[in-house]
Order: sequence, then C-alpha cells, then structure tokens
Amino acid sequence: MSDDVRDHWSSHPNWRPGRSFYTWHVIFPGDPALLELHAAYQHLIGSLAGISPVPAELLHLTMQGVGFADRVPESDLELIVTAVRRRLDYVRPFGISVGPAVVDAESLQLPVTPVDRMRRLQDHLRAAIQDVWGTDSLPRLPQLKPHISLGYWNKEAPAEPLRLRVNADAGETAATELTGVSLIELRQENHQYVWTVRATAPLGRKAQAADDAGAGS
Repeated sequence: MSDDVRDHWSSHPNWRPGRSFYTWHVIFPGDPALLELHAAYQHLIGSLAGISPVPAELLHLTMQGVGFADRVPESDLELIVTAVRRRLDYVRPFGISVGPAVVDAESLQLPVTPVDRMRRLQDHLRAAIQDVWGTDSLPRLPQLKPHISLGYWNKEAPAEPLRLRVNADAGETAATELTGVSLIELRQENHQYVWTVRATAPLGRKAQAADDAGAGS
C-alpha cells in the first residue's frame, strides 16, 4: 500500500479542456439508499484536507470505457449500444452492498460487492464492444475493483493519517439494486466529473419477460 495519496486530477494526461470520453457507468439518480449514505459521510469528508468532494447527484460506479469522443464514430457508438443491450437482456438485476469507506491512492471510495457479479457485468460490456470492434479492440487492464468515489484527492499527502481518520469514522454502508448501466459522455470540469447520458441498457428485459410468460401459463 502506497505511503502517499496523489493528485487525481494530474494523473490523467490525455484529458484536456473540452475533451469528453464515452464510458459505461452505473449512475444513481435519486437512489434513496445512496443519498442517505452520501449524507452520512459528509461530516467525515468535511474534516479531510486536500479532497474534492463528489456531490450526491454525481455519484457513479465506473464499469468500462469506450474511448474519447473525438476518436469514436457515432455510427460505432450506436452499434455498441445495441450490442450491450442485447448482451444484458438476460443478465438479471442484482443487489449490491456499498461501503464502508476506504482510502485509495486517488480517492476516498466506497467498495461495492459482490465483486464477482460486477466483474461478470464488465465482461458483458467488454464482449459487446468487441462484437463491434473485434477481439483485439480493448487493452488488458487490472481486474475491476468496483467502487463509488466520495471524493478525489487533489494534492499529494501522507496516506496513513488519512487512513486513521477514515477508519475511525467510516462504518456506514448501504444496500441497493443494480438494474442497468448507462453510456455517458464524461467530462472533467472544476475538479469534478460531469456527464451527459447518451443511452441506457437495462438488465434482464428478456429474462423478466420469460418469467412473466411462465407465471401466466
């Protein structure tokens, strides 16, 4: 584990003002469990120096990048959305647990479980992109460590004092249901990630239809 946290915003050199990135995220607009959890951590976040807090409306769970918008043709994006929806039609919604908070090298984050279900969901997203672009279209990356960031460190600092502070006051958790993913066009603005939703892909549409048909027979 690193002895320091680092400035998240200087760690991504390919970003520049006005440039946006297509990515599949889970977002949580109006989710009461996540809103309550976010509120429970505000006292802790307010006591930490060198952090850019994430507002409740911008909570997100990063799943799978597609590419910078200036490199992805609109026609390809539409094909990827269709491929993702097709692959997720039989992936049923599932419950997730969120938290408690931990100190990561670039953020204060809430781990999300079950990890195996989240990784399988990412596998479906990656396979859908490869349906359009081919099997060598995505780089090998470290295994997904699903999390929701409460804030991003904006300067280098020793990690251990932050861990001690967080571990002393970071026991809150929440449970909610993951029912779909969103293709967003992501931007960095004023030490925040903001986005426009381009498409959504619900989980389990055909699985639910099969269940309904079976119940009616």
